[in-house]
Amino acid sequence: MVPEINGKLENRMIKVPEEIEQVCGIKIFGKLIRAVVFSTDIAIIRNVNADAVIAVYPFPAQPIITQAIMMAADIPIFMGVGGGTTKGQRAVNMAMQAEYQGARGVVLNAPIENDVLFEIHNIIDIPIIVTICVEDMNEVAKRLESHVSILNVSAAEKTPQIVAKIKLKFPHAAVVATGGPTKETILATIEAGADAISWTPPTTGQIFKNIMNGYRNM
Repeated sequence: MVPEINGKLENRMIKVPEEIEQVCGIKIFGKLIRAVVFSTDIAIIRNVNADAVIAVYPFPAQPIITQAIMMAADIPIFMGVGGGTTKGQRAVNMAMQAEYQGARGVVLNAPIENDVLFEIHNIIDIPIIVTICVEDMNEVAKRLESHVSILNVSAAEKTPQIVAKIKLKFPHAAVVATGGPTKETILATIEAGADAISWTPPTTGQIFKNIMNGYRNM
């Protein structure tokens, strides 16, 4: 039994699924990371018990967004710096800026070119995380050769299958993978060999709906 202490005002904290505790974790700068919450919502980030945040968003990477998240967060941030909309030298610049702002890792989307990854590796000292969404192990090999530190597997229902293939061919590769919507899908991803699990929390809108329903019944 682990003693647990909560404040009077923080009893609504979002808790990641307990199944995630079964992964071995990835140690980054001395901190063991098991549960990674997928969010850019500052209110969620401040009220979740995850070990770290993966902050990726579907817009061009902007330093002001990185700054806002970094100022609010009290856990390590793996910051999205491009790879899809933001490419080339801009992605390199964003990665360097994110490190300066305090990010503990940078995340690049699946389309990023390997030569850009290599250039980012040469200028930053924090982990490079690249999203993997296909089963091409040759492409995974090229990512690792480009000094990618962590593979972020995000392939919907195929995620456990891809994780298993990666771990079979590259057993020492660090893998964080999406756990899916249920405890069964999380356990399947863990059993496939994921070292850490990323989890999408409920939105503030969903949480507010439950709270408001309670208020209406008071």
